Amino acid sequence: MIYKITKASISRIKLVFIGLFLVFSWQVQSQAGTDVDSPTKDQYYQLPRIAIAGVAIESSTFSPALTHEDAFHAKTREAVFSYYPFLAPDSLLRKRAKWLPTLKGHALPGGTVTREAYESLLGKTLNMLSKTLPLDGLFLDIHGAMSVVGLDDPEGDFISRIRSVVGTETLISTSMDLHGNVSEQLAHHSDLITCYRMAPHEDAIESKKRAVENLISRLESGKGKPAYKAWIPVPILLPGEKTSTRIEPGKSLYAQIDPLTKQEGIVDAAIWIGYAWADEPRNHAVVMVTGDNNKKVVAAAEKLANSFWEVRNEFEFVAPTATLKESLDKAIVSKVHPYIISDMGDNPTAGGAGDVTWTLREILARPEFKTKKGPSLIYASIPGPEFVEEAVKTGIGGTVTSYAGAAVDNRYAPALELSGTITAIKHGDKDAETEVVVNIGSVSVIVTKKRKPYHHLSDFTDLGLNPEVADILVVKIGYLVPELYDIRADWIMALTPGGVDQDLERLPYKNIKRPMFPLDTTMEKPDLSARLIPLSDEN
Repeated sequence: MIYKITKASISRIKLVFIGLFLVFSWQVQSQAGTDVDSPTKDQYYQLPRIAIAGVAIESSTFSPALTHEDAFHAKTREAVFSYYPFLAPDSLLRKRAKWLPTLKGHALPGGTVTREAYESLLGKTLNMLSKTLPLDGLFLDIHGAMSVVGLDDPEGDFISRIRSVVGTETLISTSMDLHGNVSEQLAHHSDLITCYRMAPHEDAIESKKRAVENLISRLESGKGKPAYKAWIPVPILLPGEKTSTRIEPGKSLYAQIDPLTKQEGIVDAAIWIGYAWADEPRNHAVVMVTGDNNKKVVAAAEKLANSFWEVRNEFEFVAPTATLKESLDKAIVSKVHPYIISDMGDNPTAGGAGDVTWTLREILARPEFKTKKGPSLIYASIPGPEFVEEAVKTGIGGTVTSYAGAAVDNRYAPALELSGTITAIKHGDKDAETEVVVNIGSVSVIVTKKRKPYHHLSDFTDLGLNPEVADILVVKIGYLVPELYDIRADWIMALTPGGVDQDLERLPYKNIKRPMFPLDTTMEKPDLSARLIPLSDEN
């Protein structure tokens, strides 16, 4: 049979080959999205190659605790994506780059990180980054308040050693907590930098997404590194419990940021409150603005810095404060429930060891709580591995007498003997590992194998506790996270002792830069003019 080749048949043949080519190209792109170690650029689409890395913790140098590598629960390669819902497989951002996740670790706030843990996590990160080269960009997700044995500026050291691997052409977009610290070294090596604008940090994911969007936009547009980075150190050191954006003046101060970023020539702007419980030269507030218009970048940075300084005397605790005794007195006679008491001094969400027994000892000594007829009180929480072990052996309904707490921080009270009935046992928590509830009089104490902050209602209800109907809820926390804030009938913050003591004047600072507000109340107004930081490819 003889086939006649016509123009129409030739067109159909071309369409078939084009279709096959597109299918093949799509398969190559899909494989490229998951091939972490591939050293070549995508052959067909030239998507930007962007790595992801970061190690995050907030660590108090005033706590005797040390943080080890296992506390970071480090994830690598594809598992890193679980941190970022905006990089889900079907998301638009995921499709705009070839993503090369390396190592991401995030630890509960705690004590100083051991040098061995830091070097191990950094070494793994550098090794994995070296296998992703060449890179167009790096999304660096850190906190900014990591303290490490023997280092004054861990994040500055971290990013500078990353630069030694990825080079100076790679754009680095750094995302941070507003309680982090921005040294000149960190500012120099970051091409784009931003931080949260809310405290509590309800915009954490939004801020990380902004850091990624800024990075991709600069790569896609070909604009590359912003031409100017204005950095202003502001000699203010305040705790987060005084600088929440829920109330003034923090609310209005942070509200100034977004309008400034809408100006042509500005990429991003940020205010870092800084971290008050580490004694390092970099610990103070900072303002940074990045962009391509010199005058606008400088003006925006100086506006924010001066606004911050002008309202420094207006910052107050976000809730009433009192001694623990005064707090308990108020809670016991309160007509509304739950009455929440923040046990602030040993707050594990700010860097406290979490095992100071002083507050719980005082509660259990009160006659009002000695019998089951007293006001119902939930205490969250105290680590006590020995107590937990005995509770697991005994089982629910059994009576246990054993010690808990003060294994790390016994400066204010020794280990506390607890004796009561076990009402709940739960295994498998990521942080606590095992949790038990012991009933002592009218008090339900949550005892954990390892320390754990209690943020969510499910943290309680999973243990058979209902904080919404309890008379009193005592949590080791500072300002209340949203779920607890929403259920409070009344709230007070108790000025208790610990590694994150809210009375900063009692802390033995030796290395922070002085003068510093509010420690030096008579200081003159500082120089708040913008300092232009050299670009990462400049000396």
